[in-house]
Amino acid sequence: MWNPQIEAFSATRRVIAPDLRGYGASPATVDTTTPLSRFAQDIEELLDEARVESCVLAGLSMGGQIVMEYCDRFPERVRGVVLADTFPAPETPEGHLARNTMADRLLAEGMRGYADEVLAKMVAPYADASVRAHVHRMMTATDPRGAAAALRGRALRPDYRPLLTRLTVPALVIVGADDTYTPVSDAEAMHAALPDSTLHVIEHAAHMPNLERPAEFNKALADFLATRIDVDPAFHQR
Repeated sequence: MWNPQIEAFSATRRVIAPDLRGYGASPATVDTTTPLSRFAQDIEELLDEARVESCVLAGLSMGGQIVMEYCDRFPERVRGVVLADTFPAPETPEGHLARNTMADRLLAEGMRGYADEVLAKMVAPYADASVRAHVHRMMTATDPRGAAAALRGRALRPDYRPLLTRLTVPALVIVGADDTYTPVSDAEAMHAALPDSTLHVIEHAAHMPNLERPAEFNKALADFLATRIDVDPAFHQR
């Protein structure tokens, strides 16, 4: 899902885009539940293995919640964060039931029916057909066991709103203007809570603006890195 960003930034920066536990080329999880804390620990172990002392950590949707969990557990390693199309509130009782019900459905039916249903919310209907096809392929290629375990883990997530008020590193909050999963109002609330943040709303995009509008997303990210991260000499000493 981060291919446009890997292509844009790898020539000048070290870019690490891991497949999360149970997703992509990572092995299918044997656990029935993968909490966000497990994903955060995986990131910590990966950075250790890659000998990365500090980084700017970016995440979209569930990935943004993993970023918040990571910041809560390993704040000393984070130089900046990118929170894209995500939100910090804990799960509601209704959401808890819905996520667990969906997990059961994915295990019983596989990913295709779900992917068909949500594609129009993941990617704006007016988006390029190749982007829509790419996102659909990503979803249908996912192992249902990994997706189900992640759904059950997200249903258990804590409230990250207090964390945001304590997060003093530079933050870029970015969201698609037509995102119905995590609307602009959620991004505005995060921006207001964060002590040092920049908000960028990408027009003509839904839940995955990094794929739908990569040029604008990449410019916002490049400007953030240049003006809020590269100016810190300590970053270049790590």
